[in-house]
Amino acid sequence: MELTLSISELSEKTGLSIDTIRYYEKIGVLPSPNRKSNGQREYTSGDLERFIFITHLKRTHMPLKEIDHYIQFYIDQDYEGCYQVLRKHKEDIEMQMSEMSIALEKMNYKLDNFKSLVAEQNGKRS
Repeated sequence: MELTLSISELSEKTGLSIDTIRYYEKIGVLPSPNRKSNGQREYTSGDLERFIFITHLKRTHMPLKEIDHYIQFYIDQDYEGCYQVLRKHKEDIEMQMSEMSIALEKMNYKLDNFKSLVAEQNGKRS
């Protein structure tokens, strides 16, 4: 018999809130789970693996739309498609890092400039 988890157990194991799990199901990132006779959600170990994988992708700031594409490619065993989604996301991250690096350089320049102005101003007060 396969391991089954409740939504609260799934939440605990993945670190996702129950609302996030329900949201992912609602928008179709993951299929709706099986239900027990009392209506409670019932998740399998495969569901747990998918949620953990999605959690890892979300931590890289991958948009849900891209995660959805990736999952569909994976289900279809289109590994080239999976590769392309991950490659594009990596390129997006590299672009963001480059932009952040430029922004950091500008902030350091401004801070150095104001540090000089503060020192100059403090020198005049002495």
